[in-house]
Amino acid sequence: MKNGKLLIIFFLFFSPLFGVDNQKLFECYQIFSQKKAELEAQAQNLIERQEAFESLKNTYMALMKKKEAELKKKQSEINATLQNIENEKKQIQDLITKNKKILQDIKNAKMNKITQSYAKMKAKNSALILENMNTKDAVNILQKLSPRTLSKIFAKMDPNKAALYTQILEGENNQSKNSPNP
Repeated sequence: MKNGKLLIIFFLFFSPLFGVDNQKLFECYQIFSQKKAELEAQAQNLIERQEAFESLKNTYMALMKKKEAELKKKQSEINATLQNIENEKKQIQDLITKNKKILQDIKNAKMNKITQSYAKMKAKNSALILENMNTKDAVNILQKLSPRTLSKIFAKMDPNKAALYTQILEGENNQSKNSPNP
């Protein structure tokens, strides 16, 4: 019994301490439960935000790929258009070159006919007409005449004009000799 009394005294003496400790443990447990619930809510919120971010990122990346594909398509269209323009430009240049050659051939044929006319004329008449022409046209005609016909025309021409035409013709001959052959 002595042990029983001792046990009761011990229980009465220490029971308030055990009660306080249980109360504190219960309060701590509640606080921890609340904090756990708050942390779980925050974690859920972060997961939702991360999912929203990933969705936004995926949408953005898909949009960027679409825009990039459109840009590449536009770029290839522009390149094709530029190539067409270059081809047309080349065709136009070729046509211009051909037309210039045809025009030059026509001018040469015309000049040959004119030159032939002057070659068939009497030297006195050719000299009078050439003296009254502008120098460039006269030299063009004289240049195509044979040396024999040219000498006959120069003999009937005013000596000053004949000397001028001779210098011009001589200058052109020197230039053609000095210039490289194409």
